[in-house]
Amino acid sequence: MVKKLSDEIATRKRSINFYSLGSYLPDPDIVLRKQGKDVKIYRELFCDPHVFACIQSRKAGVLSLEWEINKGLDKAKDAELVADVLKKLDIYKLINDILDATLFGFQPIEIIWKKVGNYVLPIELKAKPSEWFCFDEENLLKFRTKEHYWGEELPPKKFLCPQNNPSYDNPYGERVLSRVFWPVTFKKGGLKFWVVFTEKYGIPHLIGKHPRGATKEETDNLADLLEEMIQDAIAVIPDDSSVEIQEANKSSSAEIFEKLIDKMNSEISKAILGQTLTTEIGATGSYAASNTHMAVRQDIINADKKLVEKTINQLIQWIYEINFTNAEVPVFELYEPEDVDLTLAQRDKILYDTGVKFTKEYFIKTYGLEEDDFDIREDIIPINQNFKQFSEQEEHLLPGQAQIENLYKFITERELNKQSQNMLAPLIDLFESCENYEEAFELLTDKNLQSKKFEETIQKALFLCELQGRADGLDED
Repeated sequence: MVKKLSDEIATRKRSINFYSLGSYLPDPDIVLRKQGKDVKIYRELFCDPHVFACIQSRKAGVLSLEWEINKGLDKAKDAELVADVLKKLDIYKLINDILDATLFGFQPIEIIWKKVGNYVLPIELKAKPSEWFCFDEENLLKFRTKEHYWGEELPPKKFLCPQNNPSYDNPYGERVLSRVFWPVTFKKGGLKFWVVFTEKYGIPHLIGKHPRGATKEETDNLADLLEEMIQDAIAVIPDDSSVEIQEANKSSSAEIFEKLIDKMNSEISKAILGQTLTTEIGATGSYAASNTHMAVRQDIINADKKLVEKTINQLIQWIYEINFTNAEVPVFELYEPEDVDLTLAQRDKILYDTGVKFTKEYFIKTYGLEEDDFDIREDIIPINQNFKQFSEQEEHLLPGQAQIENLYKFITERELNKQSQNMLAPLIDLFESCENYEEAFELLTDKNLQSKKFEETIQKALFLCELQGRADGLDED
């Protein structure tokens, strides 16, 4: 029979390697198949402190990001509605649930819809255990119930199902916890033997000696005394008996268990985070190596971020399909807030104080701000521009203002600068000659400041300003 180009030829039903249980696909996870168990055994791995720490570190990389609804789409209708819905749903709880898909392969999330005003909106999202679900021959999610052991079909737009690297052959996704199952198992075994080893060789052995002709009762009494002595270190024995303490030197053997635990922790870190240096410094390392490891971890965080964005954007798509017709859909985005360049900000402040006026375009380009996030204030005038701007507005000039402006320029540009330099120069020389703060404090007196001429200049300026004000009649009520 001739097949058309539009026909699918390689299907599961025609493949000789395909097998199924009833009408659903079996989980291809090798670990689960060999153990004869379900995903529940992976949940027990959370009890391991190192596994838990690595999972928290991986999730924190995404949970620490900020989010927004892209409003750049001019035709996006009611984008604020979507933002309010996500806020009410506890967006970061939703993100945390979606990230469980990386651990268990996939994570079903049930949507509870409800009519709110004129819209039908999701009011609650509940993450459900993945072992309750399976996939059929068409890779569609099905819910296994008591009535339908092989799984029942689910209504459309009812379940979100983020999957970690799914494929046609494995819709259950790749499970990170499947990669750490054996390292955790070996680690538990190593810890168990290490504890037994410590109990056996960490406590010194007590050897009691008694005369050869001692009775069994006397032997048992001595053994009981030694047993009590291990705990209380007190014993009473006959004067013809003796006790020896033999300590074992097994430090090299103990290192074997420690190396095993470290190796297993390293394998766990690589499986979850892709590297080791962000959770384990180790005996050796370098700054360059740590940067490389951090870059690897960042790549995994970026992949997790895309999984979260894809899932939430699917939810937004369903909201618009239910409530709007032919409307352009806004986009959910995660982003990392950028730190403000303090050096650049300080430079801009200095330029502003000297009279430079910046535009909105400059702030958008330099600091990555949105145009709607800020306005340029016109009511603030740089300090050293007060006299200049006031003098340019001739209709507002008071009598004598020109004289005061000239006096200001004379004082600031000539006399005060000169007097301040005369006052500070010897003071700076004085500080440079001191060896500590106490010595400088003792030498810091009025005679060393030489501020008399500086004070006289300030007094003259204040006196001239007062005279000019009286002459202009500013002191009259």
